[in-house]
Amino acid sequence: MYVILRWIAFALVIMFTAWIIPGISVENFWAALIVAVVLGIINAFIKPALQLVTLPINVLTLGIFGLILNALLLMFAGWVSPGFEVDGFLSAFFGSIIISLLSLGINLIDKQNA
Repeated sequence: MYVILRWIAFALVIMFTAWIIPGISVENFWAALIVAVVLGIINAFIKPALQLVTLPINVLTLGIFGLILNALLLMFAGWVSPGFEVDGFLSAFFGSIIISLLSLGINLIDKQNA
C-alpha cells in the first residue's frame, strides 16, 4: 500500500508540474502514472551512471551541470513516455527543478512518518 501511495503522490507532482510550467503537458492521470514509473527507472538506473561519467564537469561547474542533467533526463522521459511531452530545454529545466523540490518534500514526509 505504501508503494502505491508514493506512486500516486509522484504522479500528482508530475501533473502539478505540467499545470504550472508552460511547455510540459500530460494527457491524463494514467499518463502521469506511467511517467512516474519511467522517471523512477531513469533515476534508478541511468542517472547514477551519467552522474559518474559527468562528475568532472559537475565539479567544475559547482553542481550546476547536475541541474542540466536532470533537465535532459526529463526530456528523455518525455520522449519515451506516451501522453507526456516536454517542448524545450527551458521547460524541462524548470520542470525538473519543481519535480525535484516536490519530490524532496514527499521524501521528507515519508521519513517523518517512518
